[in-house]
Amino acid sequence: MLLRYRSSLFFAIGALFILWTLLRNHGKIVSHVVEQYKGTVTTETVKGPGFEQVPTIQIIDPLVVEVPKPQEDFFQAPPKVPIGPPTLIEPTIVSSRVTIHLSIQNPEATITGTSSSETSTSSSTATSIIQDEFVKENAILGQEASAGQIYGNTLNEVVGAGSHTESHLSVLKETDVWKSYSKSKPLEYNPYPDYSSEVWKSKNKGDYVPCDGADGPIKNILAFSGHSKIFEEPQMGSFSLFDIDSNLCFERETRLGLYGYAESFVELIGAGSLAGTTQSRRDMPTRIQWDDINWGSLQTQCVEKNTNRYLISETPHPFNEEIMIPAQNSSSAWNNSKAKETNTKKRVLGTIVNRNQNDENEPKDHFVKAHLAKAAKAAIDAKQPFKSRTAIMLRSYSGKKWNDNDKQNVRSLITELALKSGGEYEVFLLVHIRNSTIAIENDADYIEALQKNVPKEFHDIAVLWNEAYVQGFYPLIPKKVTNVHQSQWLPVQIFALDYPQFEFYWNWEMDTRYTGNHYDLLERLINFGMDQPRKYLWERNERYYIPSIHGSYNTEFRKSVEILSGKDTIWAPPKVANVIPTGPSPPVSGPAQDNYGWGVGEVADYISVAPMFNPNGTGWVGKNDVWGFDGRNDTPRRTTIITHSMCSKKLLDAMHTENLKGNHVSSEMTPQTVALLHGLKAVYAPLPIFFDRAWNGTSLNKWFNPGPKGESGISSDSPYGWGKEKRFLGMTWYYRAIPPGRLYNNWMGWEDHGIGGVEWEKIHGRPCLPPLLLHPVKNTENTKPGYSTKYDFP
Repeated sequence: MLLRYRSSLFFAIGALFILWTLLRNHGKIVSHVVEQYKGTVTTETVKGPGFEQVPTIQIIDPLVVEVPKPQEDFFQAPPKVPIGPPTLIEPTIVSSRVTIHLSIQNPEATITGTSSSETSTSSSTATSIIQDEFVKENAILGQEASAGQIYGNTLNEVVGAGSHTESHLSVLKETDVWKSYSKSKPLEYNPYPDYSSEVWKSKNKGDYVPCDGADGPIKNILAFSGHSKIFEEPQMGSFSLFDIDSNLCFERETRLGLYGYAESFVELIGAGSLAGTTQSRRDMPTRIQWDDINWGSLQTQCVEKNTNRYLISETPHPFNEEIMIPAQNSSSAWNNSKAKETNTKKRVLGTIVNRNQNDENEPKDHFVKAHLAKAAKAAIDAKQPFKSRTAIMLRSYSGKKWNDNDKQNVRSLITELALKSGGEYEVFLLVHIRNSTIAIENDADYIEALQKNVPKEFHDIAVLWNEAYVQGFYPLIPKKVTNVHQSQWLPVQIFALDYPQFEFYWNWEMDTRYTGNHYDLLERLINFGMDQPRKYLWERNERYYIPSIHGSYNTEFRKSVEILSGKDTIWAPPKVANVIPTGPSPPVSGPAQDNYGWGVGEVADYISVAPMFNPNGTGWVGKNDVWGFDGRNDTPRRTTIITHSMCSKKLLDAMHTENLKGNHVSSEMTPQTVALLHGLKAVYAPLPIFFDRAWNGTSLNKWFNPGPKGESGISSDSPYGWGKEKRFLGMTWYYRAIPPGRLYNNWMGWEDHGIGGVEWEKIHGRPCLPPLLLHPVKNTENTKPGYSTKYDFP
């Protein structure tokens, strides 16, 4: 009997072995099949949605051919996309079988393994067709005469000079400075409050005392009146919404000269050439030995001079007493006391040998701390409140190669935000030491790492951390995710515990550049956040603001979002297990009883400069990065790309509390999600965004707000999905985009895509830009001939 069925038995065993082999190696098989339809695969180090460079793969389609450049001097035309190129559509997994859908020439011709995948296949194919439509429209616009007009704009072509509103004119002052590259004199730009006025004194406690900069009394930067026509109306966002003066054009020397640029510029072109172009030397900084400057001491001295303006307290905000800290263990930096105080000693910046001095000065009695906290609240509620302070944390990392422009940028941030304001802001470098074996708690190791990775002038503002250090604070978060990409906010939360004297904390990307004045920008963002009512705020937050489609932000846009959202709105925080909201309760039962009043005048706990979209239903790769809470399927969440944003102390404390319980989401979702679940005020501030093509509002709304109710998320057509992020390549703000670096290189006088450089400027003039926030701006050094900024997405 056995002999009779032996052949069948062997055949069955063989079939099972083959099936097992296929299942085991299905990834390699799929990759091999897909490779047949791919072009060259190249590896490039680029910036991920976090703040550090990470390797990624970009696919170059061999069927894409180059087309002639319609504007050789201004714009490099994009590759022409042929009709019906091979399009990789996301694989669909059915049971244990992997199904690959490839659209070749005819998008409807798909390879399917089972009829049960027809619905998924149809959806994927439709999504692919939509993305193909974008690629084609993008290519067509790239060949029009209007393409690339944001590049190559100079002082020779500005219009509207002298046209400013009364409030904008009040911060401008004429100078007697002439520049060889301009037909008009620059203006002194001073966007700070009149600290000596009775109006200011009536609203603020204490007196303002001016602080010194690196070279004594601080001078104001210069700007030119007028603007390039192409920058009149942003395609997304707004200047006027924030009352930003868009009729100013900033040029590199008058913008960065006070921070070291003009000095190096004079050395390059030779003595006398620049000096001879001025009637006054007010804009010519004396030669400064920057390594001898101690920016930490300058900031400390400034706060001491203005100490009567601030309630300087080292008292942390009290945590929710119902939240229990995990039991003490050797790997945790936390004890299990009800006081919830950190056992790690706060490192004293610059003089770390004195790091223990805080233990001697810190109030030990719980009632003393409670009294100080009560006094702080009373001061804030008073008619003349103490001014709140804000920390700026510049995210750096070990191994970073600092160039002159990096240093000039940091100097400008410190001078304009901290010193010129009398200590309202304080700038720090939050430095990630990538080697977790370095014991940064050890003074000798800390100093060695500091000296290797931070320029001397910034030693006293640097705070070092590594992943091993933060893991000890949060033992209930899986160690595999306590990395800089999935847990970028952990060191920020620890920083807020160690430096609780600040009310707000900016997580600031090092490869961000702002062409205008930093203080002017951040104060306007704060004011915008205060003006926003909470009614339908989360719904406004989740879409790009496109003025040509949405109309006035505070009227038409607000009303249209209300109509589209209806009853499907977030009024109170959603209920999630083991989360106790710390935000205020709504004053009425529902939004219908509120006339856009709740929240007006309330400072935002979170401010982003990109939408807070719902990742559910999108193809965003991190949408399921949820640990704890109600699980990845049931936890409400929001996402913002990138993490450049501001958090209040209250929000960071709530984030810290949730992490202690093991509740965690990845970096791009952390502050937004916790704000949502805690009922805290979160605001997306739609700053101006420009594109390198003449997109109309209808198309932009289609590609960037494709959700069922006009949202940027939720939909499978969302631009944040895998294979769809190419839509961002031509805009001035994303984690991977060409215009930011290209605009900045040209602005600095460096060649990029055939524009910029000494010879180009002799013909076309000196580049200037309106006040723009740009990201990413990497490798800010003089480029080689023929250089072109390049990015791509799969």
